[in-house]
Amino acid sequence: MRHSTTLRNRLAGPEIIVLPGAYDALSARLAQRAGFDALFTTGFGFSAAALGAPDYGLLTASEVLDRVRPIVAAVDVPLVADMDTGYGNPLNVVRTVRECVQADVAGIILEDQEWPKKCGHFEGKRVIPAEEHAQKIRAAADARGDDDLVIIGRTDARAPLGLDEAIRRGRLYHESGADVVFVEAPQSIEELQAVREAIPDAPLFANMIEGGKTPLLSSAELQNLGYSMVVFPLAALFTAARAIAETYQALFETKTTAGRTEA
Repeated sequence: MRHSTTLRNRLAGPEIIVLPGAYDALSARLAQRAGFDALFTTGFGFSAAALGAPDYGLLTASEVLDRVRPIVAAVDVPLVADMDTGYGNPLNVVRTVRECVQADVAGIILEDQEWPKKCGHFEGKRVIPAEEHAQKIRAAADARGDDDLVIIGRTDARAPLGLDEAIRRGRLYHESGADVVFVEAPQSIEELQAVREAIPDAPLFANMIEGGKTPLLSSAELQNLGYSMVVFPLAALFTAARAIAETYQALFETKTTAGRTEA
């Protein structure tokens, strides 16, 4: 069974899908070893690991896919890939989707920011017209063919245009072929609830970033709010970065690794 079919079947079930963020094959394997049965590729993590830079849309489609493929090959569970804006117009989205299907990616996120995009919890985001992104969603749905690839339609309109417009876009993207709706960065539990109430017929996706704009809730709390998928994209990256920094600092100061705890 293809990973996309596995993910789609799970999406139809009663339990929320919890996605830890992986940024390379090693972190993905560690997540699977911990017990997770689905994973997520973090665009911020890719940018940080590859370029030492934040998520400002600096990586190309080819560079992202070159990082996605080894992760798919390293694990035996479905992978949801953050494919940013699809890297262009609907024609570019078609190519992006087809390459994801060929790589056995289980699900993708397509967002409506202008390119170059920014991390969803950064300031200064700008979005393209809603109908323009709806065309991308329709192109993605057509391009997957008979594959069960799960398309997550994301809107970043909450910050620049307000919650009502973000909800309107979420509905439009669902009507255009998105299997899951992702309204990025609601700023309160009440806003999370408002999204659920306004879009009752679509599975919803939540993004939990430590220090982000959305209240940090548990997967159980989000399930109680009616959400079907949740990602914790940066917890592992932040933890790894702190551990690496501490190790290098200790080595610099002591000129030995004696006494350091082995993994």
